[in-house]
Amino acid sequence: MTTTPARLLIIGPQGSGKGTQGVRIAEALGIPAVSTGDVFRANVKDGTELGVKVKAIIDAGDLVSDELTGAIVRDRLEQGDAANGFLLDGYPRNVAQVNDLDAFLDGRGEPLTAVIELSVPREESIHRLSLRATEQGRDDDNEESIAKRLKIYEDETAPILDLYRARGVVDAVDGVGSLDEITARITAALAARGIAAAGSQSLSA
Repeated sequence: MTTTPARLLIIGPQGSGKGTQGVRIAEALGIPAVSTGDVFRANVKDGTELGVKVKAIIDAGDLVSDELTGAIVRDRLEQGDAANGFLLDGYPRNVAQVNDLDAFLDGRGEPLTAVIELSVPREESIHRLSLRATEQGRDDDNEESIAKRLKIYEDETAPILDLYRARGVVDAVDGVGSLDEITARITAALAARGIAAAGSQSLSA
């Protein structure tokens, strides 16, 4: 059991490694890592009512609305494995989604207890994404598309972080270094808030 409930959000620009770190931290704490992309794909694969709606939108080349995204995330957080905590990755992305998540969590008396901000310089993000593009042969990771996605992140996520900073729940973590070094930094920040794996001094141990 954790001293402080682990209801977490991890935020970082594309290429920051937040997906990898999110899974590591969630596994150590025994909570689900809830990635909106993974939840979308699972609903589509299972043919749920929400999944059918998402598939139709994606097939049409449109973006999934804040309202539908919120409904899918709420459905996921109501599942049993999220009863004792969760780590969100990819949601909320904008102020409207923050308000939607707030309404849901406040209604349950379960606000977020920490927001992990992985700080990575823009040039480092571009380098990592360009390297990934070369290694994986991803045409979508060209310099122009990378810059566009980073601009969207900077424009939409900065206000979100300001909201959470005002609540005193943001821990800015240096996202440059080895996987273990970054995990250790996140571990230390969460431990300072009383969030740690049962019987463990370090989530990376």
